[in-house]
Amino acid sequence: MSHWLIAIVGRPNVGKSTLFNRFVGQRRAIVHDLPGVTRDRHYAESEWAGKSFTLIDTGGFVPKSEDIIEAAIREQAQIAIEEADLVLFVVDGAEGLAPGDIDIADILRRAQKKVLLVVNKIDNDSRESALGEFYRLGLGEPIPASALLGRKIGDLLDLLTSEAREAADETPDPRLKLAVIGKPNVGKSSLVNALLQENRHIVTDIPGTTRDPIDATLKYYGEEILLVDTAGLRRKSKIQESVEFYSTVRTLKSIDRCDVALILVDAKMGLEHQDLRIIQTVVEKGRAGLIVVNKWDLIEKDSHTASLFEKALAEKLRIYEFFPIVFISALNRLRIYKILEIAKTIDVEQRKKITTSELNRTLGEDIAVFPPRARSGKEIKIKYITQVKEKPPVFAFFCNDPRYIDDSYKRFLENRLREHFGFRGVPILLTFKRK
Repeated sequence: MSHWLIAIVGRPNVGKSTLFNRFVGQRRAIVHDLPGVTRDRHYAESEWAGKSFTLIDTGGFVPKSEDIIEAAIREQAQIAIEEADLVLFVVDGAEGLAPGDIDIADILRRAQKKVLLVVNKIDNDSRESALGEFYRLGLGEPIPASALLGRKIGDLLDLLTSEAREAADETPDPRLKLAVIGKPNVGKSSLVNALLQENRHIVTDIPGTTRDPIDATLKYYGEEILLVDTAGLRRKSKIQESVEFYSTVRTLKSIDRCDVALILVDAKMGLEHQDLRIIQTVVEKGRAGLIVVNKWDLIEKDSHTASLFEKALAEKLRIYEFFPIVFISALNRLRIYKILEIAKTIDVEQRKKITTSELNRTLGEDIAVFPPRARSGKEIKIKYITQVKEKPPVFAFFCNDPRYIDDSYKRFLENRLREHFGFRGVPILLTFKRK
């Protein structure tokens, strides 16, 4: 999977969110003619021609505005530019070159990032004459497109993914890579410090005091393990939204780079919505994970506390309950090395290959007892099963009509796979094809 991170920036109301939705293939960002509607973070995974990438849609970039909301949008756009591998700078072909475009172009040149200049709202060939004035921005050849109509979006995606393909050619690192992720102030740096037995990071009670992501090599019984500690904030910010946005961007990149994600949860706060969103992101990116409940030393407990806490977490996790849970105290170094042992077993699980004969024999019996429900009088038959990929494991089910396999039956099949073959801490992908 590519580690390619792409930021979409531009003035308000030039069509950034429409372009984002067009790439993703669904209406995820709010699209409205009122400038500044996109205020918080929007990110999604997308794919083109077999190449995956992460998109970040930023709010309208207003470089010189003093408005507090526009200042927050500006900070988030600058963070996205700083962290992105590629920037899509969107301008309005119908309106023409605006002073704000020139200001943003200056910022992009100083950032020294690869930029694709996209002239949006070029709905037909006759409008391409408007491209000429955008050469003045000094960002290379303007690329015509219409996000609303989908015109030349395929050509744009070809360009975008060709850049991603060049950057993705890296020598694989054989070491186990663990990303330490979670909300600000859950103890990410404290955990890394405890594992390394050195005060490598700045640790305070103020969320976002980790300035940069630091990769640290841990030697554990002769084996090298790479720890990726996600940053909270690189620059000081007066705007809390920008602190969270920067943390989110860094988390996305760290998840892409890891083998197993260590998802830290504050024992005092329990599992909150933001924690669940991080877990969902790990699954969407096909990464294995372990839920690490930190600050366990601050909880008053008896012999049943851990089991009750784990049960409460499982009820909130629901479809993500396949993630193991470990209770630790980074401060007291309680059970911190158990994290490494569990992570190593999870990594083994995600590399596991189940033979086709074993899959068909074992799951075939389950399917015979509980076959897919027939719809419209048509019998649905699953004829053949095979594992087509590891890390994460992908299983292909060949049947006479894949359209009628509903979500509840897919969950049934996933549960049976886990019951027979394990895959603890590992997301499983099921695909259904016509045979």
